[in-house]
Amino acid sequence: MRAQQQQTTYLRIGLVGEHSSIANKALVNVTMIIDKSASMQGKKMACAKEATALMIDQLRQDDVIAIVTYDHHADILLPARIATEDTSRLKTSLQQLSAGGQTALFNGIETAAREIRKFWDRDRVNRLILLSDGLANVGLCSPEEFGALANTLSQENIAITTIGLGLGYNEDLMTQLARQSDGNHAFAEQGINLTSIFNNEFKEICAVIAQEVNVTILCMEGVRPLRVLGRDAQIQGTKVAVKLNQLYSEQEKYILLELEVSAFPVKPEVILAGVAVVYRNMSTHLTERLSCKIAATFTDSLVGHQANAMVMSAVAEQLAAEKNNLAIQLRDQGKIAEAQQLLWDNARCLAEESAQYHSRTLQDLHQNSLLAAQHLDPQNWQRQRKLMREQLYKITHQQKY
Repeated sequence: MRAQQQQTTYLRIGLVGEHSSIANKALVNVTMIIDKSASMQGKKMACAKEATALMIDQLRQDDVIAIVTYDHHADILLPARIATEDTSRLKTSLQQLSAGGQTALFNGIETAAREIRKFWDRDRVNRLILLSDGLANVGLCSPEEFGALANTLSQENIAITTIGLGLGYNEDLMTQLARQSDGNHAFAEQGINLTSIFNNEFKEICAVIAQEVNVTILCMEGVRPLRVLGRDAQIQGTKVAVKLNQLYSEQEKYILLELEVSAFPVKPEVILAGVAVVYRNMSTHLTERLSCKIAATFTDSLVGHQANAMVMSAVAEQLAAEKNNLAIQLRDQGKIAEAQQLLWDNARCLAEESAQYHSRTLQDLHQNSLLAAQHLDPQNWQRQRKLMREQLYKITHQQKY
């Protein structure tokens, strides 16, 4: 870094899950929450049943499954139980499911939470999988109420994966539920997309190698944390705390911290921050700790001053997500021309950055921004908005499917 000047820089903390053999994979405790309101009739319900049945087939000995359905109220189609007790009975119960009524989404999640708690275990992967194709219109419906519920579940290390089906659901609400609990989110435009989404979700659940992941960054004197890009974080003075619900085998999750660094003199090594990671190892069932120090060299020479491509690609990715989120807000306000211009500008920046950092990811985001700019008209906006919300969620949470 350049000596004798105040500057802003970025710290990227990557957490990569170690390889986990099949024998060491954690047991799961999963509750399915299936929308059976009137809009789910026909092909949607048939596909939901098929995808759920295929997921049941993948459950292993001692995994736990429950199925909750909801229309104008929630029903427990299958109480929480060990999955291998009677898989034929599970599927028979599933096939009897029919659609009709309104959408008591909050009651569905609340009921599912009670079921998953029956077998809650910190050494299991505890996951709610919510499928909905419509808007919550019975009982509690506000985003604040849903956010509070998701936050409560997160504190219990229960993640919610949300799957929106078709074009009628509230993507803001669904991504908020996933974000608050550190789950996944997917947009299934058609029922036939559900099988691959459910399959990918179950693979991820079975690939969890760590839970209760708490990352603490302590900045040294002369270093001030400004913000964490893409993720929720607590910043108190020089201390930054970030919580991740799970870490997956052979996948990376990262934390991107923007720092203000004071003017340091020429020095071969200056400690900027210390990083501590505390997590629950799902193989050993022990709470373990990792730590490291972050150092930089300060020089008055231009030789060796080169941006780290991995870090700056991540920065470009997260800043692009912020701009696309602003474009959504502008489009929601009816400012189509402004939203379109912002997407074009974002695409231009991404094209330059993808070439500079040799990043295929940034090139893909460049193409996505161009496509989004072409689909802001009323006829295409509903679908495009859901696509953008899904893409933004995957960027900020490094979701792999």
